[in-house]
Amino acid sequence: MTNWDALTQTLERHGFTVSRFATGREAAAYIDGKIDGKTVGMGGSITLKDLGLYELLAAHNTVHWHWSGDGQPARARDLAVGAQVYLSSVNALAETGEIINIDGTCNRVASLLYGHEEVYLVVGANKIAPDAEAALWRARNVASPKNAQRLGRKTPCAVKGDRCYDCDSPERVCGSLVTLWRKPGGIGRMEVVLVEEDLGY
Repeated sequence: MTNWDALTQTLERHGFTVSRFATGREAAAYIDGKIDGKTVGMGGSITLKDLGLYELLAAHNTVHWHWSGDGQPARARDLAVGAQVYLSSVNALAETGEIINIDGTCNRVASLLYGHEEVYLVVGANKIAPDAEAALWRARNVASPKNAQRLGRKTPCAVKGDRCYDCDSPERVCGSLVTLWRKPGGIGRMEVVLVEEDLGY
């Protein structure tokens, strides 16, 4: 059982701004109210998709998202890198404060490290693990196989759906691993939006 107060205090001690909500709907409304008249980039995220954040934010911001269906995903990724605000979820968050992400194209993890005025990380209860080792295990063996399956990749993890096989498939979705120990210095403000219900993978 997550101690939400302790997790909040740990993240704040590590330089992150933290907000907390009971439901994803409340979190989405909060983010929609915080971002207005900005350029916004979004990482590939089932969490963000399920919360309808693209539709909400695009009504009053310029949003670049390679899942938006405009037929130009590479251009959307490039524009997202230069946006004022960036949104993503995470693959895992340790109660000891480590934020872990695995990425294939690496546009998402690149945007968590440098260049944006603000970054929002939306984290559902299912993404939380007790420590860094367990968080890494979750990212590799839970989130990554599910994403490979979603993308229809020809990898052992997608076929079996049970764990990471550290494969050499050219369709592998795991190209990089980024762990945030503290808020990156190249980001103006980074907010972790904790949601006390399961969201995404």
